[in-house]
Amino acid sequence: MMMQLPETPTQKNNLFNAMNRFIGAVNNMDQTIMVPSLLRDVPLDEDKASLPLRSYEDEGDVYSYYQLLKSIRRDIEWGVRCAAADERRKESMKISRKNSSASTSSASSSSSEEEYEEDEDLEKQFQYHLTGLQGVLSKLTQQANCVTKRYKQEIGIGGWGQ
Repeated sequence: MMMQLPETPTQKNNLFNAMNRFIGAVNNMDQTIMVPSLLRDVPLDEDKASLPLRSYEDEGDVYSYYQLLKSIRRDIEWGVRCAAADERRKESMKISRKNSSASTSSASSSSSEEEYEEDEDLEKQFQYHLTGLQGVLSKLTQQANCVTKRYKQEIGIGGWGQ
């Protein structure tokens, strides 16, 4: 087990720390839950406050949350691999290369201003998505902790290690 140093307020909002907290919570959940099938048919309705991220379309059980959290951890650790996404990225790179080689060196000041606005827009988009990702990771971490707590309650050790 790795020793963790206290986080400064700036580090607490760090994306890597948010990911590590989530992965740590899921690892703890995974190590605590020795018999995941005990979570099957345990309704989410009893613990609405603890498991707020439930999809309105998916009336699952705590077991489905357990599986979902493990899947998200795997995606963070190994990356989301999708053949269609890889093809789109390759095609986009080909188009980008064609456009950059076809462009001329004499750019007008208006195109320069457009590029600046696009860059500024990209920065805003990045900040928006980064903030959103950190918020989602925080909620997922809470969810993993709640699933762990719920499992302990189901097997009768609810008061231990909370």
